This record gives sequence, structure tokens and C-alpha cells, in this order.
Amino acid sequence: MKINLPTWLLVSFFVAVVSGCDTDDKAVALVAENSDSAIHTSIASDKFTAPVNINSGWFYFKSDNVLTLAQAQALAQWQPVSLPHTANIEPRVVNDQWQGDAWYQKTLVKSAQWDGKKVFIDFEAAMNATEIWLNGEKIAEHLGGYLPFSVAVGEHLKKGNNVLTVRLDNRDNAITGPKPLDVLDFNMYGGLYRNVWLRIENPVHITDAVNAGVVASGGIFVRYPKVSETDAEISVQTHLAKDAASRNIRVQQRLTFNGKEVAKVVSDVVPSVAAETSVTQTLKVTAPNLWSPKFPHLYQLETRVLVDGEVFDIDVTRLGIREFKLVDNQLYINGEKTFLRGVNRHQEYPYVGYALSDAAQYRDAEKIKAAGFDYVRLSHYPHSKAFMKAADELGLVLLDAILGWQYVNKDPAFADHIEQTCRDLIRRDRNHASVLGWECSLNESDMGEALVDRLHGVVHEEFPGENVYSAGWVPYGYDLYLQARQHRIGHYKAPTKPYVVSEYGDWEYYAMNAGLNQDSWGGLLQEERSSRQLLSAGEKRLQQQAANIQEAHNDNFNTPAFADGYWVMFDYNRGYADDIESSGIMSLDRLAKWSYYFYQSQRAPATNGGPLTNDYMVHIASYWQADSSLEFYVYSNAESVALTLNGKPVADGIRDNTRYPHLKNAPFLFKIPQFEAGVLDATAMASGKVVARHRIATPSEATRLVVSLDRSSVAPQSGVNDLVFVRARLETAKGFNSRSNTTAVTFTVDGDAQLVSPVSVNSEDGVASALVRLGRDIDSVVVKAVTDAGLAGSLSLKK
Repeated sequence: MKINLPTWLLVSFFVAVVSGCDTDDKAVALVAENSDSAIHTSIASDKFTAPVNINSGWFYFKSDNVLTLAQAQALAQWQPVSLPHTANIEPRVVNDQWQGDAWYQKTLVKSAQWDGKKVFIDFEAAMNATEIWLNGEKIAEHLGGYLPFSVAVGEHLKKGNNVLTVRLDNRDNAITGPKPLDVLDFNMYGGLYRNVWLRIENPVHITDAVNAGVVASGGIFVRYPKVSETDAEISVQTHLAKDAASRNIRVQQRLTFNGKEVAKVVSDVVPSVAAETSVTQTLKVTAPNLWSPKFPHLYQLETRVLVDGEVFDIDVTRLGIREFKLVDNQLYINGEKTFLRGVNRHQEYPYVGYALSDAAQYRDAEKIKAAGFDYVRLSHYPHSKAFMKAADELGLVLLDAILGWQYVNKDPAFADHIEQTCRDLIRRDRNHASVLGWECSLNESDMGEALVDRLHGVVHEEFPGENVYSAGWVPYGYDLYLQARQHRIGHYKAPTKPYVVSEYGDWEYYAMNAGLNQDSWGGLLQEERSSRQLLSAGEKRLQQQAANIQEAHNDNFNTPAFADGYWVMFDYNRGYADDIESSGIMSLDRLAKWSYYFYQSQRAPATNGGPLTNDYMVHIASYWQADSSLEFYVYSNAESVALTLNGKPVADGIRDNTRYPHLKNAPFLFKIPQFEAGVLDATAMASGKVVARHRIATPSEATRLVVSLDRSSVAPQSGVNDLVFVRARLETAKGFNSRSNTTAVTFTVDGDAQLVSPVSVNSEDGVASALVRLGRDIDSVVVKAVTDAGLAGSLSLKK
């Protein structure tokens, strides 16, 4: 069938940009960020082709109506976009998230080098129901918006230009769930919001773990039969697809640490009878560098497929040698008893929803680690591969989850879909050192024992062996029991299995343990008592949020839990409510509230807090203004804290161990006799030395505007659709925070970048935040900010 295409589609030639490869992506080592990438640059083989990122060169439009392919292609509204891409730029407070059809189109130019090979398009995720056409021929469908899928396109390609068209429907779906958006507690957004890859495979190749569809197999599957400080064994299972004509196939495994080879093994000749086969090999490591939250050591496993000695395929897997083991309901990591202080995360950003760059995903992870956490529950759906990679690097233990929240459909197709998402989740993430357990559970949903048994069974079928744990919110069936603190208040019974306080600190203070039907409570009950406080809520309410969290976290140690997870790390939008759910210890714009510093104080000095922390910290939880309480907390992990007011000693801090006897570092309580405007200076001491310092001043009028990038160890990235927060801080004449919550700041962007947030943004706690999307020429970017009063500042991203 001949299709008349707009001229711009015919000239939008394929641009191959290799960037952002991740764990289990083939030829990761070809990316410069990897420590031993140089080992692959000298491969003399025209048989192997690394996957390429095809995020550039797409065209897009959205439709409220369901259109045919011909109708969609006849429209003139198509606009050029790059991925990750959201279906709709939403307001900061999402009152009515857009739902409809999102159409994407891209031209692929077939290369003669692809002849005789397998060609796949790998989607990391697409929201939510997907249809795919190539040159007008429908070739694939996929259901579900959070996990990867692959489409074989080789047989459908023609010489020259090939038009790939993708239709995404993010409307409510009874099979994928969860609840309809108007009663859902979070937003699912839409679009091609993660990376897309072009993968060219030889007839003999390593399969994709998810696309292979093989139980307990597919791709590379790494397990650890033996783990100790003296020696370890690594079992590597490689799943191959091959043609009948292939001979003399061997699989080579090479393990490196910091670029140095530590183990290597080559298989015997692989039998060539079956079209698919698995090869299992064992690598032995002496004195291994074990992975843990304290020491997140990572190895690199390079798997090569050799045919008659020539390289036909390469797969690179980053792995951490470690053992998670539960003994008497307590967690031991590599033999060391460990309590995991953690948090829940929703993955959304303001305005763009889920469409985060890989670098932005990493920045989220490093903020979580810096806040004092070693554990993250990925609520309530699979998060991105980039975040998983960051967790491996930073030392964050993860509870990996499928999509589910207060919704069960009795249609058998629903249960079948949920089972498949569990399988796909495990196949995607099983090699990550960070994953402790698999939450193949529909959160706060009446699943019934039959479905629980089914999902628990899937976990152990897909990941056979010891120390593999299913997790669910009901005590029945699963290996790990996830119970929120509000669900146990008043009716707590000691669990008989390993136990995680899955959520705490929010709902029990918000609605006084009102139950599971959250959308039935329209008003905020006891507003001043709630943990749901915006950064702009003021001193008293931010102190109340911190007090709630301190009380609840302290109470968690009265249970036998081996981990807990505060709800939630970042503020987020909700489908059913016209406000931001503000129980986050950071705002939607990733600015810290005082609760953030409380958690930071719970990390012991000289332990791994990631790249954004020092060994010691101290932070004053007060604005110190005329109506401030004369009693307030100072958070620190140091031995002692001294406080001065305008240079004069005013009080000695005393850890509030009476109120919080179970906290590792109870906050220092200060009582000052009377208010005097000026500067409070907190000095933290350890072993007789000053180890940290924090100063605040009584707020006064801002006299200058200081523009800066959000603090991160990850510099702005070019050519990957990176997103960065730019901060405009309203400072007093002496450089202190003015604490303004109402000042409008106007942002403009010059150069190769785009302002995603509105032009005018109000300050919160003295800071206005702009979200900026970067292009390819970062050095050209200048962000300017100005207030109505004429305060101005600018930031150049030129290195």
C-alpha cells in the first residue's frame, strides 16, 4: 500500500547517537563513561554492531480523538522532538492530566550492513497501550507503560527510507490498571518517556532478557553460589539465538574490576542443534570486593560470542558480588546484620511528568543517598533503568515493584497481564546488585490468595535459588511482609516473617489512620498536624512535619522490622486531587525541607553518603524570626553542637534522647531565653575539632538575586535531552536567605536550551526554581532571572 507522507518525514534522516547505555545493554563498554571501555575499541570484526540510541529525529503530535494511521499522517501538526518526551507539558499543579493518543514517527534509513541480520527496535517504556507500524504495515502491539519491549523490524524493512509510526494511548485501562486517573493517588503521564534503541544482531547472538520470553533465562543471568570475603563464585548463564548453519560457537566471559582482569573463562563448543540454547559458566574470584550500601563495588562482566574465533556479539553487565540473607527475620548483607533506613520514591518531575533524562534520574538517586537513606522502595511501578544503574553505583538497596494500587480486575486477562509484568520486571532487573526483593504485589488491593500464590510462585520460577525474596503488602504468601505504619496502629501483631515498614510518617498524621480509601477523604484533616507541608508552608508547619517523622521513625524501632521506608522522598501530583501531595522531604523541585536534614543526621560519619555529602553535618531547623519558637532542634551526626547568637554563646545543645530513645542521633534541643534578631551559628564538634557549621539569620528584605545550578555531581549533559534545575536565590545584603515565599521571578534562556517551566515562577523559602531542557551546545546557554523589584542575576553554562 502506498502512503503519501509529508515532505519533512522523508527528509528526517536517521541519526545514530550512542549515549547512555545501561546495565545489560550490549557494548556498554563502548561508551566513554565506563572505566575499561578501551578494551573494545580495537575489535577487528565487521560482524558485531553495537546498539545505537535513536532518541533524536522524531516527530510528534497528540490527539484527544482516536485516529486511523492514514488520518494521523495526513495532519500537519507534527512537531520535531527528541526523547525522552512527555505527551503533554503539564502545569506544576496537575489539575487535569492530559489523556489521549500520542503519535510518534521517525524515518529509518536501511543500511546494506543490516542484510542477513536481525533488526530490533528496543523501547525502554511507552505509556501505555502501544501500536506500531512500519511503512504503513502494523507490526506490533504492547500493553503496559513501565517495562521494556522489543519489536523485530528486519523482515519489514525496505531499501532506503522506512517510516516507523508509534501510537500511544494513555487513557485509563482496565487490564493494566491501576485505578482510573480521577481516583488515583499519582499520575501516570504519557509519551515515549524513556530511551529507544536500534539493535542489529547477527544470526548468532545473545538474546534480550525480556524479549526472549524464556523462564529463568534469556540474555545474561548472573547468580552467586558462593560469597565470602575470601572467595566468591559467579554463575553466568548466557542465552543464545543461532542459525543451523553456525559452527564452532564459543562463549567467553571476562570479569574486570577497575579495568583489571580478575577472571576469565571460555566455553566448550556450543552444540548447534537447537535454535536457542543456554551456556552456563562459573567464574571464581579471590578476595572479592563485595557490594554493599557502604561499599558499592561494581565489577564489569564482558560476554563475547565467538564464531570460528570471530566476535559475533558482545554484552557487558555491571554486577556487584554480594549476599542478601534473612536470618531470624533480620537482614544480613555479606554476613553483617544491617538495618536499612529508607524512603519511597515517585519518579515524576514537574511539568514533564516521567520524561526524565538518564542524568536527571541519577541526580534523584544521589539526593536520596545524600539524605541518609540506603534503601528505596520503588513505589508503585517499575522505575527506569537509569535509576537502577545509579542505585548500583551509589549503594542503594531497592525493592523493585510492579504497577498496582488499590485495584483488582476479576477479568482473567488482568491477572495474566500482572503475571507477565512480574516476569518482565525480574528479567530486566535480576542482575542489579541493588535489588533485594520483588514486590509482585498489587499495593493495598484485595488480591485474594490465589493471585498471591500465583505471583509469589512467578518470582521463584523466574529467579530460582536461595536468598530470593518475593514481597507483598499482605502477610499471606510472600517471603517479605510490607506493612505501612498506619495499617498497624491499634492492631499491631508481631509478624512471623521478615518485615518492612513499607510506609510511615504521612497517612497516619494526615487522616488519623482513616483506612485504605484515600480518595474518599477530600479535605485535609488537622492541617497543622499533617506531614503534608509544602516548602512554602512556613516555619511552624515544616517543624511539625519533621516532628512527625522523628516520632514515627523512632517508633519503627519498636518493631522487628529490618527496614523502613518513609513516605515519600519528593512531593508529587495526584490524579484525584487538585493539589500537590507534599509529604516529601524535598519539594517537587527537589529543594530540601528540614526533614531532609533530620534523616541526613542519622547517617554515621565516615560512611558512604554519596558524592553530595561530607562525613559530618549540622543544620538549624528554625527561621529565627520574631514569632519563632524559642525551642527548636538542630540536626547533626557530630558528638556535640554549640550555638551562638550574634557571636555570643546562648545555649548548649542536648540530644533529645528522652523523646527519641531509639534514634541513632537524636536531634539537639536548644532553648533560648529570649528572641534577639541576628545570626544563629551552629558549630558541630567531634574529637575536639570543628567538623561542620551552619549559620542562619533573621529574614530580611532581599537585595540580590543569585542564580546557580542545582547542586549535583552530574554536570549538564549535551545531546541527551537533559533536564536541569536552575535556582534563583533571593539573598539579603549579607548573603543569607530572605525566606521569601511570594516573590515572582522571571526567567529567560538564551542559547541551545528551552525553558520548560513557566516564564514566571514564585519563590519558595527564598528560592525560585526553573526547569531547563538542554540541547547540544551547552556552552551557548545563559539563564537570566529578574524580579519585579529589579533584582537580577544570570548563569552561564559555559565550562
